[in-house]
Amino acid sequence: MTQTRPNRTLGPGHDDFWAGCAAGELRIQHCNACDKHSWPVFGHCEHCGSTDLRWQVMSGKGKVVSWCCFVQDYYRGVMSVPYDTIMVELAEGPIFMSNPADFAYDDITFEMPVEVTFIDAEDAAGAFKLPVFRKA
Repeated sequence: MTQTRPNRTLGPGHDDFWAGCAAGELRIQHCNACDKHSWPVFGHCEHCGSTDLRWQVMSGKGKVVSWCCFVQDYYRGVMSVPYDTIMVELAEGPIFMSNPADFAYDDITFEMPVEVTFIDAEDAAGAFKLPVFRKA
């Protein structure tokens, strides 16, 4: 079942991220100059400022390092409230904000192992694959 979501950020760099999701890959920018990951998408490395970035496929594995439940309707009816959000520290290091899949707020524990999966979603720009995380 397709879920309606708030509009994605599209454009240079972002389109590459969403193309990876469509292929079932969680891709993060990696800096060739300093050998660190740079996330979220930006035109230069957040660590050293280099523009020598390439996309690297992540393992999709990580652990939950923070979580919350939103009860305020920030998206004016686009998403049903309440909804849960998690911060996942990917095995490769970057922190990625997402939603839990097949588990809820009361099931979450600190450093709980998770792995990425992709769900069918849509926004004003059309259908896309959204990365979310399930228990590993």
